[in-house]
Amino acid sequence: MATPLQEFLVTLKEKLNIVDVAGWYMTLEKRGSGYWACCPFHHEKTPSFSVNEPDQFYHCFGCGESGDVIKLVRELENIDFMDAVKLLADKAGLAMPQSAYDSRQTVETKRKRDVLLKIMNDCAHFYLDNLNSGNADEHIEYILKRRIPSNIVRTFGLGASLNYTDLPQFLLSKGYSKQDIVDSGAVNEVDGRLTDAQGGRLIYPVINAMDEVVAFGGRALKKTDFAKYKNTKETLIFNKSKTLYNINLLKKLRKTQTIKEVIMVEGYMDVISLYSAGFKNVVASMGTSLTQDQVRLIKRYTDTVLISYDGDAAGQKANMRGLELLKDEGINVKVVPLPEGLDPDDVIKQRGAEGYQACLDAAMPLIDYKLSTLQKGFDLSRTEDKRKYVSEAIKVIKTADSAAEKEDLLKQLREKTGITYESLSRDLDSSPSPQKKVSEKPPARAGDGVSAIVKASRFVIAAYLFDSKIAAGVSIDELSFAHDVHTIIAKYVKSKKLLCEKIQPSELFDFFEERTPEYEELTRILDYSDGNALDGAVAEKYFNDCVLALKVNEVDEKINSVKALITAENDLNTRKALTVKLQQLLKLKEKIKIGEKL
Repeated sequence: MATPLQEFLVTLKEKLNIVDVAGWYMTLEKRGSGYWACCPFHHEKTPSFSVNEPDQFYHCFGCGESGDVIKLVRELENIDFMDAVKLLADKAGLAMPQSAYDSRQTVETKRKRDVLLKIMNDCAHFYLDNLNSGNADEHIEYILKRRIPSNIVRTFGLGASLNYTDLPQFLLSKGYSKQDIVDSGAVNEVDGRLTDAQGGRLIYPVINAMDEVVAFGGRALKKTDFAKYKNTKETLIFNKSKTLYNINLLKKLRKTQTIKEVIMVEGYMDVISLYSAGFKNVVASMGTSLTQDQVRLIKRYTDTVLISYDGDAAGQKANMRGLELLKDEGINVKVVPLPEGLDPDDVIKQRGAEGYQACLDAAMPLIDYKLSTLQKGFDLSRTEDKRKYVSEAIKVIKTADSAAEKEDLLKQLREKTGITYESLSRDLDSSPSPQKKVSEKPPARAGDGVSAIVKASRFVIAAYLFDSKIAAGVSIDELSFAHDVHTIIAKYVKSKKLLCEKIQPSELFDFFEERTPEYEELTRILDYSDGNALDGAVAEKYFNDCVLALKVNEVDEKINSVKALITAENDLNTRKALTVKLQQLLKLKEKIKIGEKL
């Protein structure tokens, strides 16, 4: 009997379309009967990630990653199973059954998360009402000074904190507990007194990709000993290293157009200024160095990132810290040169959208930026500095992806230093190669060296699993398979046919535990899920050859077993009986091979 959770999961999957869910995270291209994208789990330039709408699963033909809609969200959001179910249930408008949770602690975590999100949403409306109350003159003055259009103020939900006391009183009046409002991060407690964590500041709501307010940034309007900008503290719902400012609007933008590139800036105002100037493909790391989680988040939207940090030394140093993370994830990284001492907001204010576009047009590849930054640390008019610079530049050039790129960079180095190309080339050849980092995901999986019988089993099972016409003439009951996984899938297919129910390959992900040989074998079978693999005369002939091979193999195994018994048997009569059985099996094998009816 199915548990309440199992019944709920069936209902949830029926309500969702994996194509729609995958579309939250990547741009899908309709090709034939399937949807395709570059795989989010490994670096590739040619899409091999397939989303199968009729059967409601995804499969990468490059790295082999496969799963249903729940696993897709779990992997891309980097959350556990129940959190993925909760997220999808919210989107589907389904209430989670209480019994779906395993422990009291899980129930409390769910309650806490829901309460904190509600608090933050109420805070956002509170701050917005403040801004429109007629009492926020300083905030309005700052907005006008920064030339933020009114429609952009509304788009980003900017608000105003008027003092340190109103917000805590408002939240308490709404019935929230003292502990919950403190745990939200919106309110601080000092010596038993509750205060607005962003007291007196202009408020920038931080909204995640699921359109939930999870934090606030605040800008001080008066000279203060405290930071000009600050964020609310990290909480159950806010982890700064996993969040990008404006990711919610970027996600909405992707629904209307293909995002070829994303501009990465440092702060709130840079995002708002660029967005208001028409550059809507922009996000901010909120003043911190890029993290692995942020890089993987942005990779869901694009494979090209333009880094546009401040044009000062600090900004350039910040560039370097995150660039390698982007490159390691297979993202094409370019660095936007800005005038010295200016940030993107300054460029927009002083030179307009055209001036900033000129900066984007001048964006340089990562390796060129490294060399440019490196040169600033040396005085090339001094012999010692020039030699050190050449030595360090050679190390950078060694990392270039192609011989042509290396040649071009060496020529540029020759022009800067006056050292002959031949000498630089010899130094490059003799320098040690950089160590490559081991990636977490294989770029592509190679053949696994299995026997022809296993390959035949995979193809035949795939034909039944995807209800291919080429399998119509052969009963699945006639066959014996090479692997337990194939037998389990065969039983599943048979049970569905007996009940006259549609085969749902996505259900198989519940049968096998991840990262096991069985699960790996399932993903190999799914390699045949591309419609063309199981259609046509060639596929039909191969299917029949595989069926023949499986039948012959089954008899061969029996023959080898009988031969072993004969060898081990000492009783003459028993040996004779076994020999008769062996002769029968050999005749049976010949009949199968010539296609004679049994």
